[in-house]
Amino acid sequence: MSAADTPWVLHVDLDQFIAAVEVLRHPELAGKPVIVGGRGDPTERAVVSTASYEAREFGVGSGMPLRIAARKVPDAVILPVDAETYNAASHEVMATLKEQPGAVVQVLGWDEAFVGIATDDPESYARTIQRAVLDRTQLHCSVGVGDTLVRAKVATGFGKPRGVFRLTADNWLEVMGARPTIDLWGVGSKVSRRLAGLGISTVAELAAAEPAELITEFGPKMGPWYRQLGRGDGAREVDDTPWVARGHSRETTYQQDLTSRADVEAGVREMVDRVLRDVHAEGRPVVGITLKVRYAPFMTKIFTKKIPETTDREVVLARTMELVGRIEADRPIRLLGFRAEMPMPLESRQRHTPTRSGW
Repeated sequence: MSAADTPWVLHVDLDQFIAAVEVLRHPELAGKPVIVGGRGDPTERAVVSTASYEAREFGVGSGMPLRIAARKVPDAVILPVDAETYNAASHEVMATLKEQPGAVVQVLGWDEAFVGIATDDPESYARTIQRAVLDRTQLHCSVGVGDTLVRAKVATGFGKPRGVFRLTADNWLEVMGARPTIDLWGVGSKVSRRLAGLGISTVAELAAAEPAELITEFGPKMGPWYRQLGRGDGAREVDDTPWVARGHSRETTYQQDLTSRADVEAGVREMVDRVLRDVHAEGRPVVGITLKVRYAPFMTKIFTKKIPETTDREVVLARTMELVGRIEADRPIRLLGFRAEMPMPLESRQRHTPTRSGW
């Protein structure tokens, strides 16, 4: 590293990853609207996992019910989710990133990672990454360049598709200041509505907000953190400590609504067993449980409970059934989900980056 080299954070995000992997397998789909979700059958209850840019032009997005997506794009090619293939492609991409000289890589998921690097030309390094990923996997990616993790993550959106964009303290408010707070990584619809209730609608207003007002609304930890997000501040070092899951979860969308308590309890038992197999494979106990219930047509309730540390299936199941008792009787259920939370090992990554995903 020369004296001129500066530490940078790069956020590498694969463009339309799942759809792109499918197009590689089926070249005849290039340029067509492609939707991936569920078992590929829009008559079943399932949601969109991803959509090609051609499908997105019609308003199709991740999480949208598959039947609605099919209605929006009648001539779309709808494919089933193939997690094994996507995992394999992701592994190749992350291996490529880790092979880059001087790179510190923090994997965030299938299709994105932070890369820490010291260089006097981060854009050039970003383009080198893009070429390396493309040469090895035939997949395109966009790269955000920043002086913090938050700024790099947000910058990627301005670089898509296949581009590079830089966001730093120098141009953060110029680029982001007038944008709504929901455009920030880590601010979802509920938080943005609460901020609007305080008269804070834009990123610039959040950056300039009085800390005391945010603390009153969000608490002593989250209040200052949201103000920090508004400024694009935060962690500047990429942490390559291997990620350790805080919990494991499963959920099932039923093709026919569950209408009897016996069917609900049977569904919960099945999911508890599946999740506990994942938990026991890690050799950690359970310290908390979450039950997710989606009533027909589409209202979701979340029930949580902390429990004494245990590895006993019967204890976990008994505590989960206590949560089942909170489900409204005689109300049809279209989805059930279960999550078991585990204590984090001492050597695990302690700093967590903000994310909108997960439940």
